[in-house]
Amino acid sequence: MKVLIGIMIPFAGTALGAACVFLLRRELKKGVQRALTGFASGVMVAASIWSLLVPAMDQSQGLERLSFLPACAGFWLGILFLLFLDSIIPHLHMYAEKAEGIRSGFQKTTMMVLAVTLHNIPEGMAVGVVYAGFLSGNASITAGGALALALGIAIQNFPEGAIISMPLCAEGKSKGKAFLDGVLSGAVEPIGAALTILAAGLIVPAMPYLLSFAAGAMIYVVVEELIPEMSSGEHSNIGVIMFAFGFTLMMALDVALG
Repeated sequence: MKVLIGIMIPFAGTALGAACVFLLRRELKKGVQRALTGFASGVMVAASIWSLLVPAMDQSQGLERLSFLPACAGFWLGILFLLFLDSIIPHLHMYAEKAEGIRSGFQKTTMMVLAVTLHNIPEGMAVGVVYAGFLSGNASITAGGALALALGIAIQNFPEGAIISMPLCAEGKSKGKAFLDGVLSGAVEPIGAALTILAAGLIVPAMPYLLSFAAGAMIYVVVEELIPEMSSGEHSNIGVIMFAFGFTLMMALDVALG
């Protein structure tokens, strides 16, 4: 039951954020969107380090001075995996005029949802890998640490849900459909987490690689998408400040609960 709740927490964050479309009349101002994107970036970077890369190296201590090798290998595999998905899935980033990925006849709103869905994939994988490690009895992954990661991702998913649903509503979609699109963009997270846990028997021997794989995938999303969005336009310093706030909050959660 703890594991089920844990993998659903990030999805709940997205759904609650998407529900803002029913509470707020207007689309979020660009400054607010930059602040929320910066916050999400800080959370993801901190989670990648404390919840994924550090445990990956801790589990490779038998390699002594070379304990960084599995983490580096997995990290690069995660980067290349997201690079591959980024090149084939048609999607449109916020503030961008040209879509990325293969050419398609998708509408702009559909490609915006796909952009968010794309970067939710590594988040679901991260939660699944951590809970798989916890279920295996891995001493370096505690229930508190897994919960901290799930809570951290849920917190940063809240603004993401609002950022995707409210612009869709502003562009003409009904509030109900905009809410549903926002919710569906986060559905990949519990699905990915559940599939990862089901494959735990195969994952456990390669846990350091898979933890760092998820970290690499998340860092790719942060650097390729979120940081450019939080830095666009005037007064980008609010994005940097919120990045620092998100980073310290996730770091504190991981240490306090782990």
